[in-house]
Amino acid sequence: MPPVLPIKKKLKDDLLRHGIRKKFDAKAVLITTNINHPGLHVEKLEPKEFGVYSFRIDRKYRALFVFRPDKDAIEILSITVHYN
Repeated sequence: MPPVLPIKKKLKDDLLRHGIRKKFDAKAVLITTNINHPGLHVEKLEPKEFGVYSFRIDRKYRALFVFRPDKDAIEILSITVHYN
């Protein structure tokens, strides 16, 4: 799997504010080694033609990401609250 690009300062601040930086870091490593790991709960979001995916950071938070073929990497777009 491709590596995760460095996240933007605003996303780092969001992770720290919500106290989930360590969880995010662990999941970011996991997504680069096994994107199909059941703990990630990766899903392609609607509309599917946009190519935006999400993975679970914990039960409350998810990270939205895209595959960047031009950089052969994963780019994290946002950290969101996820309710089941």
